[in-house]
Amino acid sequence: MTQIATTIRPLRATDKEQWSALWTDYLAFYETSRPAEIHDLYFDRLMGDDPQDYSALVAEQKGKLVGLTHYLFHRHGWSVENVCYLQDLYATPETRGTGVGRKLIEAVYAAADAAGAPGVYWMTQDFNTTARQLYDRIGKLSPFIKYNRR
Repeated sequence: MTQIATTIRPLRATDKEQWSALWTDYLAFYETSRPAEIHDLYFDRLMGDDPQDYSALVAEQKGKLVGLTHYLFHRHGWSVENVCYLQDLYATPETRGTGVGRKLIEAVYAAADAAGAPGVYWMTQDFNTTARQLYDRIGKLSPFIKYNRR
């Protein structure tokens, strides 16, 4: 099987339509959706230059976006340095298992290193077995359990 070249790069304003389709598919995987105004707001945050807002990287193959990741830096009470929260990670079904997800995570690791934030963390649902196979190779499973406000 021929490996298709994958480029990891920052999200661009011209990517909005493709990004929106990917993010819609990502949300559907987690059995949720968001209204159009949230799509617009999130994209604007991703494109903004406020360091407290999100950053975004995309995976591109032959001019088409095939993956995305969104992350942000924040203070942490247990360290001097900021930490990086990888909030969203998505690769299209046809690219899973080809290294797209790994490349996106490694690009977030590099961004965190460049920002002086050695800690990177993320969450996934327990049923996300395909992604967890990658996460077990590239990260360390935490014993923490997440709770949400009722």
